[in-house]
Amino acid sequence: MKSPSQTNAIDFDSAKLQRLGFGQQPAPLERPISLAQLRQQLSLQLQTSLEPQRILGLFFREIQKLVPLDALSYQHTSSDLRLELGLRGRHSISYSLSHEGEHLGELVFRRNQRFSEKEQGNLESLLSALLYPMRNALLYRAATQSALRDPLTSTGNRIAMDQTLQREIDMSRRHLQPLSLLMLDIDHFKHINDNHGHSAGDDVLKAVAASIKNQLRNVDMVFRFGGEEFLILLSNTSREAAAMVGERLRFAAQTEEYSADGQSIGLTVSLGCSTLLPGESAESLLRRADSALYVAKREGRNRLAMAG
Repeated sequence: MKSPSQTNAIDFDSAKLQRLGFGQQPAPLERPISLAQLRQQLSLQLQTSLEPQRILGLFFREIQKLVPLDALSYQHTSSDLRLELGLRGRHSISYSLSHEGEHLGELVFRRNQRFSEKEQGNLESLLSALLYPMRNALLYRAATQSALRDPLTSTGNRIAMDQTLQREIDMSRRHLQPLSLLMLDIDHFKHINDNHGHSAGDDVLKAVAASIKNQLRNVDMVFRFGGEEFLILLSNTSREAAAMVGERLRFAAQTEEYSADGQSIGLTVSLGCSTLLPGESAESLLRRADSALYVAKREGRNRLAMAG
């Protein structure tokens, strides 16, 4: 695991800590009376947040009253979560955290001096105070992410789109970079549901969403805008570049193989594209993309139309 190059500052909720009697910071060389006392303090303090970075930051700071450390690294792959605190250290101890069979991530302690057996035992004892708070934080993180994701296609939902679009518009203006938007609609999707059933329609939606993601950069974002409509947000992308992306999406959807009950399903998509104008609102940007999509459908579908 790569060691961090600088210390990350963690801003803790001091009000919560003060109510629990931990408002005063100890002197750097002060040590707790015992391992049991520090473990009890951690059990209380780590429950003051549901943010993994705050929990680990507090844990990193407090355990150094007993075991000096140079760095702490944490990774939870399924949550796409990676945190690094502190400076580089030559020696390390790694732990795989779990609770009742549930994987809670990988934790690595680093420092320049070797760890003694006693110090290793102290760390393992203190880790017990970290399990429940981290489990709760990961559950909260998963619930928060789930609230912003369409459960069928795993794309962002309308709530996520509303939050992201305004943020991207603000960033576009701040950094003087272009921002483009594609609105994609599956042609004759109702026929698929009527002729093959809603289960087949769901499979097609998932396949189209996967096809879209496969054609985009990591920085591009996809949202399910309606029943069979998707919105693709292209940061730092000009009108001409967005048109090229749109044509690539259209071709990829058309060449994908879809089937239901052993029967092949022919599928095409139509797209409308708009690029942010000076002073334009999010509502206007969306409306122009939607109008361009309407033009694409009116002119025969399976095509891309550009907003004026």
